[in-house]
Amino acid sequence: MDSNEKSEAFYDRLRDQLKEDTQWPAPYLYKFIVPAAEEKIAEIRAVFDGTDAKINTRDSSKGTYTSVSIKVTMDSPDAVIEKYLEVSKVEGVISL
Repeated sequence: MDSNEKSEAFYDRLRDQLKEDTQWPAPYLYKFIVPAAEEKIAEIRAVFDGTDAKINTRDSSKGTYTSVSIKVTMDSPDAVIEKYLEVSKVEGVISL
């Protein structure tokens, strides 16, 4: 199984879990770790432009990474996954 298949299987499981556990629209909390570079954080912020997203950042103790937490109201499990896929294009991002 290559990483693309693993990723697809992960998102399929996430979609199923979100459908079972949540009534939509609903608030959703995204968490990401990125290298501590303002342009990386700006790329993630841009993905959530035009939404009611509340974005918080926190630098790691050594200042090499930044944690980005985003609370936003999403319309469906597919909308949640779409944002994960958009953010995954940011180089060096880790989704939690």
